[in-house]
Amino acid sequence: MKKIGVALGLALAVGLAMAPFFTSQQATLLGLVTFLVVLWTNNGLPLGVVSLLPILLLPAFGITPLNSVTPNYAKSIIFLFIGGFLLAIAMQKSDLHLQISTRLLRIFPNTARGIIYAMAIVSALLSSILSNTTITLMLMPIGLFITENPRLKVRILLAIAYGASIGGILTPIGTPPNLLLLGYLEEIGLAAPTFTEWMGMTAPVVGTMLLLMPWILGWGMKEEEVGRVAQTSEPLTKAQKKLLWILGGLTLLLVLNTPVKPWYPGLGLNEKGLLLGAGLLLFMPGIGLLDWEDSRAIPYEIIFLFGAGFSIAQAFGSTHLAEALALKLAFVHALPLWLTLAVVALAISFSTEITSNTALTSIALPVMAELYGPFHSETLLILMTTTVAASYAFMLPIATPPNAIIMSSRVIQVKTMASVGFFIDIIGVAVVSATAYLLWRIFL
Repeated sequence: MKKIGVALGLALAVGLAMAPFFTSQQATLLGLVTFLVVLWTNNGLPLGVVSLLPILLLPAFGITPLNSVTPNYAKSIIFLFIGGFLLAIAMQKSDLHLQISTRLLRIFPNTARGIIYAMAIVSALLSSILSNTTITLMLMPIGLFITENPRLKVRILLAIAYGASIGGILTPIGTPPNLLLLGYLEEIGLAAPTFTEWMGMTAPVVGTMLLLMPWILGWGMKEEEVGRVAQTSEPLTKAQKKLLWILGGLTLLLVLNTPVKPWYPGLGLNEKGLLLGAGLLLFMPGIGLLDWEDSRAIPYEIIFLFGAGFSIAQAFGSTHLAEALALKLAFVHALPLWLTLAVVALAISFSTEITSNTALTSIALPVMAELYGPFHSETLLILMTTTVAASYAFMLPIATPPNAIIMSSRVIQVKTMASVGFFIDIIGVAVVSATAYLLWRIFL
């Protein structure tokens, strides 16, 4: 009860403190979000229970009607995660993750920090061309079984999730906010960076983050604590070969389905349907990699967590709170450019911790464009900073899909993610704003 009392006290304090600056509805929403975030962080209630509270709280406080909240718990993207979870369950059931981890351990250094760097780099590079959600789902079972050491296991999973978010900005197609920026630039008549120009601009950010983030995660890990699982030299079983064919086919379809405009339009298939279809294929006669009983291992509390995140994002939009928060940044117009970039990156990075980065980007881009005016020489620089910072949220499971997915492993506490992620957030803000000021001005 003490932890719930702390959450209630902080929620009330935030709501009252924000009342002079926002509408009563917006201040109430900020208090409710504080209540949920504190409970997620201090484990005052089970994760799944807290994640269902928006269904009760948002209508009760007049934020969003009940009939508008509940559909957020059944959005189409949730079925993408269900398909991915089924693939992960099949990987564990067939022990394919052991085969893959054995081969990875032969390539990368035989140290705790070496493994962390390996998983972060693999996750980042794959996420630059494929969905960071998909990549995290595929790599998580491997990360879970590379080591038996619980401390190292947590850090490997964080490296996978953070690497996926870091690598997603490397290409224009790596994450939805990138595509939103390109679409917005076309809408307002500004020339967008080409594919290669984009990679030239973002590579220093990705490279620097991939040097610093795994180093921080590896801090304090002694080499004798690696505690590897036993390596196997056994040949692949029939079930493992079946699953590899399915995963290989799915990866090929995902790559071919990725548009590279204007050169290649993609296959036009629905990625959510592809993941769910691959998951359901595992139950089919002749394949038989899963039984329905295996589906009980799906982490439904994480599905509820996604629903809570979508509900909060919807409430931020319906109450115009996201827009009001962005408008509070109007003062940065009078600041030096380097400080403006730092403030924008900081505000966007921490705002996206509690709302969808896609939703936040779509709302923030028009507001940020008005700081200097759509055709000012610094506008594209501000918009690029906004877009990249929106993908660099590492503290809370609702911030990004990779964060939420690794929570489904049930080996990471929200408190751990928040404490480690805070420092990665600060580093991300510093790297993005410094790169924007020192390098991007040359490109733009």
